Amino acid sequence: MVSAERTGLEDLWRELAPQVLGALVRRYGNFDTAEDAVQESLLAAAGQWPGQGVPADPRAWLITVASRRMTDLLRRDQARRRREERVSAWVLPRDRTAPPADRTPTASDDTLVLLFLCCHPALPRPSQIALTLRAVGGLGTAEIARAFLVPEDTMARRISRAKRRIREDGLTFRLPPSDELHGRVAAVAHVLYLVFNEGYAATAGPRLYRVELSAEAIRLTRLLHRLLPEDDEVTGLLALMLLTDARRPARTGPRGEPVPMAEQDRSLWDATLIAEGVALVEEALPGGDVGPYQLQAAIAALHDEAPDFEDTDWPQIRALYELLTELSDNPVVWLNHAVAVAMVDGPRAGLARLSDLGGERGLTADHRWHAARAHLLERSGDREAARESYLEAARLATSLPRQRYLYTRAEALGPLDPPPMARPHVSRHAP
Repeated sequence: MVSAERTGLEDLWRELAPQVLGALVRRYGNFDTAEDAVQESLLAAAGQWPGQGVPADPRAWLITVASRRMTDLLRRDQARRRREERVSAWVLPRDRTAPPADRTPTASDDTLVLLFLCCHPALPRPSQIALTLRAVGGLGTAEIARAFLVPEDTMARRISRAKRRIREDGLTFRLPPSDELHGRVAAVAHVLYLVFNEGYAATAGPRLYRVELSAEAIRLTRLLHRLLPEDDEVTGLLALMLLTDARRPARTGPRGEPVPMAEQDRSLWDATLIAEGVALVEEALPGGDVGPYQLQAAIAALHDEAPDFEDTDWPQIRALYELLTELSDNPVVWLNHAVAVAMVDGPRAGLARLSDLGGERGLTADHRWHAARAHLLERSGDREAARESYLEAARLATSLPRQRYLYTRAEALGPLDPPPMARPHVSRHAP
């Protein structure tokens, strides 16, 4: 059994690792070598702290040890890469002008810049996600590989390619200039949004969700919000995550099967997270232009504050989804809008909207379109058509709990031949 003391140290190391890495990359450059040095400092801490106690300033201790190792590595490789010539140019500006010489960047500065570096637009989106989880989230390569259901060596190559791209393209450790900042904040937020979604609703595999991913996305978004409190979309993103994650305790049954929102025990929802999320929504919405994360957070707040499913303010939710469809091309938004239409105007109206979406948006290859259609067909009384739609949704689903749930819904409307457990599962997951 892992001791509470050991667990506490591991939590501290995970919190400090991105701060130490950011400090080293800012000071020396070379993401790859800096990460090696940080890992060695963490190994040194693991060997000393449990017996000797945690230093008064653990971050400074790790930076000192990592810096010594970094210096050794740089000296050994100096002739080949001439790192020291590049290091002198790597500064941490707030805009196009370098900061005063006496300014000492904080740990928060370093972690924020590290987030921006990991989410640099020169890197492919899968690499941005993997590098963010590795460098800023502190997850190991094996953990990230398991989360996205790819072999560890595949994920290791992906991370290595991203770090090599940073080195070869000369991507520097600095905040983007002011004219690029908004777009880069949006890129960082989108990566965190994707990480949260994969944790909250796993694309594939044996579990409905992966708590380690959603929790890490929330932690990093809290950091981003603390560093950029004036950004209403970042505030909205944090609110959305909290309001959504608040329902997690009621989302699964005793065997890990999904429980629809209409059937969830709302007493299990996390009231503390809901209160915090609602307060953030109220903080963000009056700020000016409303973005997609703020609208999604407002919708989540309406769900979370409703005493039960039937008493949800569906007309308001439908109106918010209509605004959201003007800002987002996310297929889930369109599907949820169709369901909201059905809740206000009846299942036939929702089915008509789904039918339009199948042609307009090409959603018929997505299991969620068939699952939504099956639900509305069942509500309208067309059991046979609902059964076929549930079966098609199950065939397309790549999440095993969701697949089993959809087969169960189909079986409730008529016997299945062959039985669902006899049907092979083919993974269509593409991380």
